[in-house]
Amino acid sequence: MSRKSSSTLAGPAKVEVGSEVTAIRSNRVVHQNNSIGPAEIVICNGKITDILPKRNWARPTGEKMIDVGDLVVMPGIIDPHVHICEPGHSACEGFTSVTQAAAAGGITTIADMPQYCCPPTTTLSALDAKLQAAKGKCHVDVAFWGGIIPGNRAELLPMLEAGVPGFQCFLMTTGVEDFSQFQAKQEPSQSIPVSEDSAEYCTFLDTHPDTMEVEATLTIAELCLQYKIPCHITNLSSAQALPIIKDARQRGAPITAETTHNYLSLSSECIPPGGTYYKCCPPIREKDNQEQLWEALQVEDIDMVASAHTACSKDPKDMNSGDFLKAHAGIVSLQLGLPLFWTSAKSRGFSFHDIVQLMCKNPAVLSRLEDRKGSLSPGMDADLVIWDPEKEFQVTKNLIHHKQKLTPYLGFQLCGEVFATLVRGRLVYMNGKFAPKPQGDLLLTERKMPARVPSPYY
Repeated sequence: MSRKSSSTLAGPAKVEVGSEVTAIRSNRVVHQNNSIGPAEIVICNGKITDILPKRNWARPTGEKMIDVGDLVVMPGIIDPHVHICEPGHSACEGFTSVTQAAAAGGITTIADMPQYCCPPTTTLSALDAKLQAAKGKCHVDVAFWGGIIPGNRAELLPMLEAGVPGFQCFLMTTGVEDFSQFQAKQEPSQSIPVSEDSAEYCTFLDTHPDTMEVEATLTIAELCLQYKIPCHITNLSSAQALPIIKDARQRGAPITAETTHNYLSLSSECIPPGGTYYKCCPPIREKDNQEQLWEALQVEDIDMVASAHTACSKDPKDMNSGDFLKAHAGIVSLQLGLPLFWTSAKSRGFSFHDIVQLMCKNPAVLSRLEDRKGSLSPGMDADLVIWDPEKEFQVTKNLIHHKQKLTPYLGFQLCGEVFATLVRGRLVYMNGKFAPKPQGDLLLTERKMPARVPSPYY
């Protein structure tokens, strides 16, 4: 296939990074009706106003229209699970670096998790502090989850009214000060025997067996069935929990689940001794387990794929100790989500429309943004990713825009290079360059309040 070079754009006017675009033309637009073909996406005031077939394309007359040839155009990626450490720990990862990395990865909206900032987003005042810290720093749009901890029940309704889409809580210790686990029911603790060599990954893996994840999933499923309040399971790493989710759904539970790029791209057999930058919770499991997660995605038993991006510790002693039991848990991955997924998914028969479902539409619904984001249709925000699914590249430190460069993916050969990203019709990233001024929105949801506070977002 003859394709236009991904380093050039054609159009009647020069389009600078940071400027507004009035139309995008491509021979490979991912349409709502499960087709892929030529189309012109017309944009006005940050919204998609029309999608025109090629026969209706008018001759450009100076508008900021760009023609990307055979590059793929689809809705911008929505990542509903990103940890930003600001306010309080911006040396690890703040809004500027996170949202630049998102833009470079074709991600147009992220949803920030509540626990790794200081203070955690468990009160209305903490949410206000988060919004103030983010103001004027975001290159893409950002939504904000609230958090549930013991004793903050009175804060939940005010946070919902302020615009958080839901809440996150934990059923085990978090290791984060001021963000304690929420215990749905008391269970006796059981000691787990582990190996003595803490530099071996299997030692850490033994401390987080599949049974822990299965029991937690069963607790969530039972509560979801009892109260019929939507619950979402993050960080699904164990395929052994999948039958519980499937059974709960069949019995009427409004339960959804996500897995992460880390569990789909990495396996425990390949983690080197002392490689603590592979550590995440729940842990990366065996190759056979990974294949079962991919199969679950194909049959829609898993609803979406997120990054769960977490900056590693800045403390060199932590990063270089090689001790899996003491090291900070977190994998840097946000920017690489689309190519990581596509590199493995394309050989398994996944399509561009599967990407849209798993990484755009379903995350939009989860984040209560489906009325404006996640699909290409008139009236929706003009959030677009333009990318080359055939282009291969190697992950190197100079390509990574996260503040933290240490990641298990260094040296990976990936397929699917992001060329440009538009947020609400504005070109925020193109070919290695960012808009000079961050203009991302801080997203607060509008809703009719329920008669009672919903159960936690898990």
